[in-house]
Amino acid sequence: MDWPHDPDGEEGSEGRRKYGHAVLAKKIDEEEDFPLTAEEYVDQYGDHPVRIDYETVVSVADIFEHVDQDEFEDFPDFHKCLGRALREADWWPYRLQHA
Repeated sequence: MDWPHDPDGEEGSEGRRKYGHAVLAKKIDEEEDFPLTAEEYVDQYGDHPVRIDYETVVSVADIFEHVDQDEFEDFPDFHKCLGRALREADWWPYRLQHA
């Protein structure tokens, strides 16, 4: 896919230092952008790349296909919803280990 910028560049995952949630969260201002609708976010960033792990890059729009909310009240609400979406899409590379 042709991305509007390099997924591992400074506008993307900062040279692979930022993945998934971090990439999504850096695109918003916690103080000024809420409430925020999913439509607004996708309109602005839908074609942007999000590195999921060392070998997987998807678009913001791909992730939002799994989002089950139309609006986010605040930053924690946004984070929780996006976490659920990433897990639903099996794009959550972290696994809980039970002892």
